[in-house]
Amino acid sequence: MSGTAWGALGVNLAVCAGTAAAVLLTTFAVAVRRGLHRIVDIAWGLAFAAVAAVSWLLSDGHGDDGRRLLVAAATALWGLRLAAHIAHRSRGHGEDPRYTALLDKARGNRTLYALRTVYLGQAALVWLISLPVQAASYSSAPLDALAYCGLALWATGLVFEAVGDHQLARFKANPANRGRIMDQGLWSWTRHPNYFGDSLIWWGLYLLACTAWQPALAVLVSPVLMTLLLTIGSGKRLLEKHMAHRPGYAAYTARTSGFLPLPPRKTARGTPEKTT
Repeated sequence: MSGTAWGALGVNLAVCAGTAAAVLLTTFAVAVRRGLHRIVDIAWGLAFAAVAAVSWLLSDGHGDDGRRLLVAAATALWGLRLAAHIAHRSRGHGEDPRYTALLDKARGNRTLYALRTVYLGQAALVWLISLPVQAASYSSAPLDALAYCGLALWATGLVFEAVGDHQLARFKANPANRGRIMDQGLWSWTRHPNYFGDSLIWWGLYLLACTAWQPALAVLVSPVLMTLLLTIGSGKRLLEKHMAHRPGYAAYTARTSGFLPLPPRKTARGTPEKTT
């Protein structure tokens, strides 16, 4: 398996598992102290940024410097932007209903249940999904056409995610839009531009790790898992279940693609309905 320092990568995998666990356990301690588990959503992006930084530092002398820097910077930029956005969005709010509902299912100690199912579970996901970031850092292959395709895919995804988040935040900040369904801008082409963008980001990072068939196969689980989480896991599926009862949402889903950006379908929209 030429081109990848597999022994050094093995050490990196172990250290990054500890790094992800450290970030999430620290967040757990803060959340318990504050009685607010929603802050774990902020730690999600921070944990990826930490793994990227650790991989960049440990891979010095093992991987191509250009590829190492590119994958670390791309991952950190995504993670830090996401963390900052969620922190700003969550400011002044109480507990997220998702975590209240989850902890209501706990049998026994709710705090230990949260530790197992939320924090340690997310630490494991961070480690698994970050495999392309770790593997790319240990590849000696210089940047090539496939790597630049990955960068373009990552950049497209970041635009969808950041612009979608900005458009939604601006829409909600306008009192005139209270009770209305957001169906403007990117949200008129896909019901989840931020989730779609997130998926593209991880497929782009995956391409940066595809320097040979061995690492490409070994880390394929990352973008596949992230896409599944966003579409049928805790992302799109749960959000749409929460939104389904709102007046006007059924009409919105009838004319707007569920995930992939597509031109809006022509239906009779009428006057935007108010939600309860």
